[in-house]
Amino acid sequence: MLPKLIITDIDGVWTDGSMYYDQTGNELKRFHTYDSAGVVFAQLLHIPVVIITGEDTEIVSRRAKKIKVDYLFQGVKNKVEVIQTLLTELQLSFEDCAYIGDDINDALLLQKVGFSSCPANAPDYIKKMVHYVTLKQGGQGAFREFVEYILSSNNAFEDVLKLAVSRHEKSN
Repeated sequence: MLPKLIITDIDGVWTDGSMYYDQTGNELKRFHTYDSAGVVFAQLLHIPVVIITGEDTEIVSRRAKKIKVDYLFQGVKNKVEVIQTLLTELQLSFEDCAYIGDDINDALLLQKVGFSSCPANAPDYIKKMVHYVTLKQGGQGAFREFVEYILSSNNAFEDVLKLAVSRHEKSN
């Protein structure tokens, strides 16, 4: 069954987990453009995408706005609590959700959702608790692979690919 909500962590999933600082204190993150297609694919099937992260940066806000993520929660200490509140608003359950995370602060949410995943470079104890470990590492398109895996497993990928190509042709 397709999830009704796709949830993702950022650092270690959309990024390689590194945090870069220049000499003036600016923080930099490197995102892989592949991951934005995962958002597009989900939204073409009317599946909202949620970013939830313990960090609170303008960088993530700008990225989320650029790719039109449906929900963004930053500076989150208790991810399960925040998602429970959203699920209540949306009249959904944890079982209706798919989540990809990569570390200890994701563990409780990974265990509660209907489908869980982590990138290839997540710690072994996280890999043991998820349904699917991506072949790609965090920051290398792991989120897109996660979404494509969900869609393929539900025989929806070919349809969404046709929709995406059609949408791209119309915009050119």
